Amino acid sequence: MIDITFGPQVCGELTSAATREWLVPDGLGGYAMGTVAGLRTRRYHGLLVVAGETPASRRVGLASLDPAVVLPSGARVRLGAHEWASGDVDPRGFELLERFDLADGLPRWRWRIGDVVIERELATVHGRPCVAVVHRLVTGGPVRLELAAACTWRDAHGERRADGPTPRMDPVADGAVVEGCFRLAGPGWVPEGQWWLGAHHREEAARGLHPDEDLWYAGGFVGALDRPGDTVSVLAWAGDLAAEPPPGPEVVAAARARNRAVVAAAQPVDPVEATLVLAADAFVIGTGRGPDVVAGYPWFGAWSRDTMISYEGLFLCTGRADEGRELLRSYAATLSEGMCANTADTGRVEYNTVDGTLWFLHAVSRHVTVTGDTDLGAELLPGLRGVIDAHVAGTRFGIVVDPADGLLTQGAPAVALTWMDARVYGVPVTPRAGKPVEVNALWINGLAGLAELAELVGQDAAELWRLHDRAVSAFRERFPAPTGWLHDVVDAPAPAYPLGGAAVHDDDLLRPNQLLAWSLPYAPLDPDEPTLRRVAAGLLTPLGPRSLAPDSPEFVGRHRGGPAERDGAYHQGTVWPWLLGPFVDASRRAKLPVDELFVGIEAHLTEFGLGSVSETADGLPPHRATGCPFQAWSVAELLRVRRVR
Repeated sequence: MIDITFGPQVCGELTSAATREWLVPDGLGGYAMGTVAGLRTRRYHGLLVVAGETPASRRVGLASLDPAVVLPSGARVRLGAHEWASGDVDPRGFELLERFDLADGLPRWRWRIGDVVIERELATVHGRPCVAVVHRLVTGGPVRLELAAACTWRDAHGERRADGPTPRMDPVADGAVVEGCFRLAGPGWVPEGQWWLGAHHREEAARGLHPDEDLWYAGGFVGALDRPGDTVSVLAWAGDLAAEPPPGPEVVAAARARNRAVVAAAQPVDPVEATLVLAADAFVIGTGRGPDVVAGYPWFGAWSRDTMISYEGLFLCTGRADEGRELLRSYAATLSEGMCANTADTGRVEYNTVDGTLWFLHAVSRHVTVTGDTDLGAELLPGLRGVIDAHVAGTRFGIVVDPADGLLTQGAPAVALTWMDARVYGVPVTPRAGKPVEVNALWINGLAGLAELAELVGQDAAELWRLHDRAVSAFRERFPAPTGWLHDVVDAPAPAYPLGGAAVHDDDLLRPNQLLAWSLPYAPLDPDEPTLRRVAAGLLTPLGPRSLAPDSPEFVGRHRGGPAERDGAYHQGTVWPWLLGPFVDASRRAKLPVDELFVGIEAHLTEFGLGSVSETADGLPPHRATGCPFQAWSVAELLRVRRVR
């Protein structure tokens, strides 16, 4: 894997160290997460964050475990880091960091206090909500190590304040149970029980959200580090509180061995690919219903569109075809009126996308093509044919094949059904009603993939090919625009008319959605160099294509501010790294060189979400990363297109 190491000049400078985040997932949708500096900058940061009924319904338990070293002289040196509502940063343990590493996906810090060096490592137990935090004396000593446990038990999307009920603390061997929900265990436990008021999260402040919370100082652990090699470990876990995990060093060793095995199973060809393979592992989780995909950390859960766009990269490029097979079967079981459920972060089953189902068709087709698993194809084929029938007849939200041209149209008042689905005060920013370019490219791709699958298992595919050929003919006639690229939407309601009015127009804004018309396996068009160069000139950045060209009047170059400002910019110029996948595919088909397209995004692996790829970035230079630091489709698409070099 690539080397991710920072020395004292990065670790000790708060702006740099606090904007680089690490993630250690638990395989269930929970995680440990924080920054190189050790400063909690988000409400979502914590050492024990536990998934609930759905991956997105997480709760923060152990917020931090603050170390302090008592030297032989009696001097006490605090190594933690907190920012407070007053603006103070205290303590400032990051100033004593001499090194931070992300080794085999696990964070490791080294503090130096003169000749005393203390190392911290942490790991989770895969498949269990449990974290181990291990401290080791590297040089110097003897010293005493004190560890203050700052706790809460709250929804990860909110805060908890001291004006509410005091957390319940139940004493148990070697520690305590907090709120009856998670347990702390370690040496020399001394209960305390007081509020730390006004812990500040600078990233939440920047996002226009409430930035402060109060933390419950539950108590502390104390252990002796007499000679180099001695360790002091603390465990925190939820679930079965009576089932004690293995000792901390064993948890770390097991996690390291598992991560190496995950990488080795994928047979990566270089360190970048190895890093992406391990990054992909974070998003594949186990649930009571089988495998699923977390769209992004720290705040997303499972979304069908994201899952299916990510499918090939997360499962087929990493040796997880068996898990992928199970996932495809579970999503097929959600089909209703020809639509795949969008599981959503709310926990409700919703059917609210036009493209999620078409991406599902694509994922099944790719699975059968790559693995030769015709048994799964035959099993799912009746349901997939039902998808086509429902789209031809018409289904929810005006989704229907237009009998006049065979293209797929969609739209209903106050909804946004494509992946560009952001809303401001409930109003879609880019409703894109009509016939969006990528939706119809996916429709054509899905028809061809399904026809080939039907033929592969000995079924008649004549009607599927008829629908396909008619849609391709109409696509080639309707979507090329006088601008030299493709229309983003044709037959869109004209701005002066309400949805469903008589007047329509063809939207020729330069957006990246047209890339799918050249990049999909059964794409309706062949790319050409002049067109791709026009698209690249307006959209391409080091981290991927923008969602709108900068010369558009509606372009927003910074994805910053409060929720309304961010949602308003989300698809109006913000960069989306996942779109680099379709751009690379289209470029390869046009016989254009692609190796240089990876340079910026590979450098990004050490800049924001360490070892991973962010959800979004600013549309204007320097294209600072935004959104989730760890995003499934961003990682999956980069991994997929790099593997076919």
